Amino acid sequence: MKLFGQKQKQNNQKQASKSQAPTTFAGIAKLEKGTTSLTDIIAPSSIEVDFNYIRVGNYFYKTFFVVGYPRFVSPNWLSPLIDFDHSMNMSMFCYPTASNDVLSDIRRKIAEMEATVSSQAEEGKIVDPKVQAALEDALSLQEQLAKGVERFFQFSLYITLFSESLQDIEEASKKLTSTLSSILLITKITTLQMEDGFKSSIPIGVDKLYITRNMDTTSLASTFPFTSATLTQDKGIMYGINEQNGSLIIFDRYSLENANEIVLGKSGAGKSYLIKLEALRQFMFGTEVIIIDPEGEYEALAKTLGGEHVSFTPSDPIKINPFDLSGLYEEGENELGLKILSLHGLLDIVMGKLEPGEDAILDRAFVETYRQKGITADSTTQKKQPPLMEDLYKVLLGMEDQTAKNLALRLEKFIKGSLSGIFNQQSNFDITNPFTVFSIKALEDELRPIAMHIILDFVWTRVRKSLKKRLLILDEAWYIMKYEDSASFVYGIAKRARKYYLALTTATQDVQDFLSTDYGKAVLSNSSIQMLLKQSPTEVDLITKTFYLSEGEKELLLSADVGEGLFFAGQSHVVMKVIAAPFEHTVITSNPQELVNQQAQASAEAAPQDNSPVESIPSPSQDPSPPPPVLNKP
Repeated sequence: MKLFGQKQKQNNQKQASKSQAPTTFAGIAKLEKGTTSLTDIIAPSSIEVDFNYIRVGNYFYKTFFVVGYPRFVSPNWLSPLIDFDHSMNMSMFCYPTASNDVLSDIRRKIAEMEATVSSQAEEGKIVDPKVQAALEDALSLQEQLAKGVERFFQFSLYITLFSESLQDIEEASKKLTSTLSSILLITKITTLQMEDGFKSSIPIGVDKLYITRNMDTTSLASTFPFTSATLTQDKGIMYGINEQNGSLIIFDRYSLENANEIVLGKSGAGKSYLIKLEALRQFMFGTEVIIIDPEGEYEALAKTLGGEHVSFTPSDPIKINPFDLSGLYEEGENELGLKILSLHGLLDIVMGKLEPGEDAILDRAFVETYRQKGITADSTTQKKQPPLMEDLYKVLLGMEDQTAKNLALRLEKFIKGSLSGIFNQQSNFDITNPFTVFSIKALEDELRPIAMHIILDFVWTRVRKSLKKRLLILDEAWYIMKYEDSASFVYGIAKRARKYYLALTTATQDVQDFLSTDYGKAVLSNSSIQMLLKQSPTEVDLITKTFYLSEGEKELLLSADVGEGLFFAGQSHVVMKVIAAPFEHTVITSNPQELVNQQAQASAEAAPQDNSPVESIPSPSQDPSPPPPVLNKP
């Protein structure tokens, strides 16, 4: 064992300084400055080298070298080592070798092995399969080297585990040996060479051990160390950190076959935090963001970014007419027919499930309502002012059918009753701000699906008018997905969004209701990005079955912390942790305690400071008496 360190060196310096004993303070300062080097400053307090470990400061290090490799390797074969769950340093050294020397050595080895095989055959013995396999490999490699297809290298692989606990190092060593054995790597500890092993695994590019294994170009390329599961592109926004290897998850959702995204997680799992963070970063890259907000969680973000926050209530001056048409003509598309289908979905929410006869009467009423305004299937008529819900009500009353009159009575509370201010006026609002939030928090639960459908249809109509990079966020989508016609409408948007450069984000905490319908599953299948955050035990089995998760991934979703989960993009998925910068966190947090603290801090900053009152001196016009004398206080 060898023990040395900075403290001993300092003691020696003190002894030397005492013997010289300078007589002035300046001399002492000059001497200390001259004897302290950069190495002394950055050096650890102590280094202890043992047979089986090396301790540098407070950390223990243990180095392994690889002596046995598998005969055949495939790309990413070192991923179990790269993703090993412990702090470690890994070093690879590659030494090119001259082809002429290698061919000469291979010819000699081939001759020796052929002689061995012939000798065994002549003696009637069974040919050693190891020798036969090595001979075949040597002949194949000789051919590749002679043609110049392959080159020859010497390769070294060292792994150094480190931890603050020696016991932890020993346990991790057993796990590492077991993991490497599973991929046919044989390792040994650098006993009596721990110092050289430590130096060989730190990033100084020096191989003190030089324990090599010959490899050709193809085999060497397969050892490339950064081949574990990553989702990093050269453009896009950062979604979080890959917890498997610490890489960044940077992705451009618009580069996929469609830009749709779905976020599933229980209440408190961090869905809104993730969505707000993505909306903020997409907005910074010039994307127009539109949010349908059932819980009023996006108001602070909208105000911070200079966006527009629209509160959707009966008393609000901003109105949206569900009968609006886009006024665009696309060949092969019936604009009026699609609008009537959307209105069927809206009335299905308003009135409940309709019988086939009621549905047919309502369809005739829609056509007649538009016809009375001069609007038909002809695209040239669809730029006229659209009808109102009151016009549909009058058409139903005018029909000589009791079923139509019953439908009119079911609409009456929205025309003349307590809910008359919701959607019975012409639209007086357009989306002009690049960050727009529609809040329906003030509405009762039974009215929220109606408002969500109207806003979604309004946004979809505006989206189709101009081609622009947009992001539409539908939070708490289970409100609208539980109605078949509305779910069909959402699915239609998800299927056609790519055509209009639109990315649809659908988020819900009620996974059971969302995935129990065919349209919910269809929206999921039409979303190229899926994010699974923490799940409840009652719903994790459905998630596991839908996404074909392993048992380990299932346990991860049950035990995940806030903001942790699985990120699926195309055919790849990784374990993700959402990370926000401090200034981003301040804007997007939904933690009640943090919000209360922010409000208290804002109130304290806005309150006037408590200054000592200053006695005012009246002007001569107010009081002709002379001002009182002013005393200078110490």
